[in-house]
Amino acid sequence: MELKGKTVVLGVTGGIAAYKACGIVRLLKKRGADVIVAMTKNAAAFVTPLTFETLSNNRVTVDTFDRGFVHEVEHIALSARADLFLVAPCTANFIGKLRAGIADDFLSTTAMAMTCPILLAPAMNTNMLHSAAVRDNMRVLAERGLSFVSAGTGLLACGVVGAGRLADPKDIVDAAQRLLLPLRDYENKTVLITAGATVQPIDPVRFITNRSSGKMGAALAFAALRRGARVILIAGKTSVELPQNAELIRVETTDDMYEAVMDNLARADIVIKAAAPSDYRAEVSAQKLKAERLTLRLTKNRDIAAAVGEKKRDKKLVIFSAETENLLENAADKRTAKRADMVVANDVTQAGAGFDTDTNIVTVITAKGAEPLEKMSKTALADMLLDRIAAL
Repeated sequence: MELKGKTVVLGVTGGIAAYKACGIVRLLKKRGADVIVAMTKNAAAFVTPLTFETLSNNRVTVDTFDRGFVHEVEHIALSARADLFLVAPCTANFIGKLRAGIADDFLSTTAMAMTCPILLAPAMNTNMLHSAAVRDNMRVLAERGLSFVSAGTGLLACGVVGAGRLADPKDIVDAAQRLLLPLRDYENKTVLITAGATVQPIDPVRFITNRSSGKMGAALAFAALRRGARVILIAGKTSVELPQNAELIRVETTDDMYEAVMDNLARADIVIKAAAPSDYRAEVSAQKLKAERLTLRLTKNRDIAAAVGEKKRDKKLVIFSAETENLLENAADKRTAKRADMVVANDVTQAGAGFDTDTNIVTVITAKGAEPLEKMSKTALADMLLDRIAAL
C-alpha cells in the first residue's frame, strides 16, 4: 500500500492498447492509490467507461458537457486532486495536442490544467513513433519536464514488428510510483555515464561498429537525474531518446570517448560504463576502398574502463560486461583487471538480454559475490543498479 493517500488521474486515449489500462488501474489500486479515469471518446470505443468505473470505484468522465455530476468545473477539480497525471496509452494525436497546447475535449482540457507531474506512456505504429513530428513533440515535452515510459518492441496490432507497443503495465506503475515517491539519494552527486556504440571509420563512407542502441545508458541517465544526480552523459551512436537535462557530450570513435571520459573524470563521483566502445580501430583509407577481397588491419583501442580504474581513487566505477560464454569467470576477471567496484554482466546470446532490447538479464558482481537478477525492463534495472551502487 505504498501509494495510500495518493491520487492518480489516468487518461486513456484512443488506441488498441486501451484495454491494457485496465491492468494499470488494478495495479495502482493494489498499491493503495485512488485512481480517477478520464477518457477520450475514441478510447471509449475500445473499452467502456463502466469497466474503468468498476475497477477504480470512481466515476469516469468522457464528455466535457456531461451533466451527471455534482456541479463543479470538472477538469479544474481533477487537477486540484491529482498527485500525478498519467496518460496510458498515449497516442501521437494526444502528444501533439499537449505540445501545441490544444484543449478541445475533456482529457486535453484536464491536461492543460494540471500542475502535478505528468507521465506519458506512448503506444502507436512504429513509423508514427519514429516520425519527425512525434519525436520533436516528445523532445519538447521532455524539455518542459514531462516524463515518458518508453514504448516496447514487438508485434503491433497493425502486423508490424517494431517499437510502439505500450510498455508493460507493471513498468508503467513502477514509473508512476517513482514520480509519486521520488528517491533523492543521489543529490550532490555527479554521475558520469557512457552510452551507445562507438564507430571506427575504415574509409570515407564505411565504418565498423556494434549493435548497442544506448537504451541501458539512457535508462541509467534518466534514473540518476530523477534521483537528484548531476549527470554527464557521454554518448556515441544511439537510437533512443536521451535526457535533455543531462550534460550531453556526443562522441564518434573510441578515442573520442576516451578523451571525453578522462577530461570529465575529475568532476565525477561515480562512473558507469554502459557504452559498448569498439575494441579495435582500422587504418583509415583516404579514398573509398574498392576490392574483390578486403583485408583490414585492426589495432587495439585504448581501454577506457581500465584507464578510469587506474585514476579513480575514491570514485566508484561500474562497468558492463557483455559475454557469450563463461559469463561469471570473464566478468570477475574484468572486475579485477579494471579495478571496478561493480560489474554488470550479461550473456548477450540469451533472449531478452543484451543489445537493442527493451529488457535485460544480468548478474551483478561485486567484492561480496555474484547476484543474478531476473529478466526485467532496462528502466527497472536502472533503478535496481543505482540502489546497489548507493550501497557501495
